[in-house]
Amino acid sequence: MPLVHPPAGSAAAAPLLSLEDFTVSFLHDGGRTHVVHGIDLTLQRGEALGIVGESGCGKSVTWLAALRLLGKRAVTSGRVLLNGRDMCAFSERDMADVRGGRIGVIFQDPTSCLNPVLSIGAQIGEALRLHRGLTGKAAQREALRLLDRVGIADAPRRLRQYAHELSGGMNQRVMIAIALAGEPDVLVADEPTTALDATIQAQILDLIRDIRRDTGMGLVLISHDLGVIADLCDRVAVMYAGRVVETAATDDLLGSPRHPYTRGLMAALPSLEGPRARLTPVGGTVPSPDAMPPGCAFAPRCGHAQTECNGQVPSLRPAGQRHLSACLRLDALSREWEREARRPDPVLQDLGQLGGHERRELSA
Repeated sequence: MPLVHPPAGSAAAAPLLSLEDFTVSFLHDGGRTHVVHGIDLTLQRGEALGIVGESGCGKSVTWLAALRLLGKRAVTSGRVLLNGRDMCAFSERDMADVRGGRIGVIFQDPTSCLNPVLSIGAQIGEALRLHRGLTGKAAQREALRLLDRVGIADAPRRLRQYAHELSGGMNQRVMIAIALAGEPDVLVADEPTTALDATIQAQILDLIRDIRRDTGMGLVLISHDLGVIADLCDRVAVMYAGRVVETAATDDLLGSPRHPYTRGLMAALPSLEGPRARLTPVGGTVPSPDAMPPGCAFAPRCGHAQTECNGQVPSLRPAGQRHLSACLRLDALSREWEREARRPDPVLQDLGQLGGHERRELSA
């Protein structure tokens, strides 16, 4: 089945990409373990959606499963709609066209994704052949253009080199070039700067921002770093224990978080104001998927939890305009936090008001 764009303007109000009641579980000898529970997310054309949370919260698993990159032991349910069509019903051949074609992916560690025995030119050329039908000199010209676009100098020489001959930052730029080769509608960036030093990290993030601005593609940015999310994203979804626990426009969420877990993440960031102080980490750890506590999964770590929190799994409900939070005590805590808001929190002010590079420095 051919994968085509909808007619111009036909889906102006419809999401470019959406997950509907999306769940993921893994099969094993002892049965099945559920790791992602009923995710509902949308990405509009040209929008940047940030997915944030600690390691083990299900951020990467959700999107790798949506792209069917986790193998046969991963079982999914729900729908993943691209331009209104459910990718869960696509054949493997259709999905091969989607991955790298309609949806480009940047992974955490480029050295584990690039083929060590193929030149950089061969790997970019393969993407150009598969997704755009370019070969020979046409492919070489486009590969050179892509390397130039991602800021790699001396592109003709780099095309002949191999991944081990390039730095980590240059390899990540190559990964971005490969992700752009198919001219995708969506770019999924999974912790794209984790293995890089602060200076190169800032350059890669600036590059992703510029590409999004120039192409108008949608961006899904997966990160544990609130500073990076604040810098690049229009909306944020906070994940905990395989569920979305809060989602809102970035400024709204950072300026007025409405879930205890989100506030805990914010409190763990340093402030630029006042004397240096010890950070306040979120106590405890993310529960294992096969040992999930009853009721709210965050309750054992939450200083606001009450008896009711241990008996019911909270669902997302309105916490403001286009702001949703999954907390059973949302109303009471919102009133409490509104009173506290009269005494501004320096960390919330920092993230809400600083520019991009300063936000990254705050989170570093």
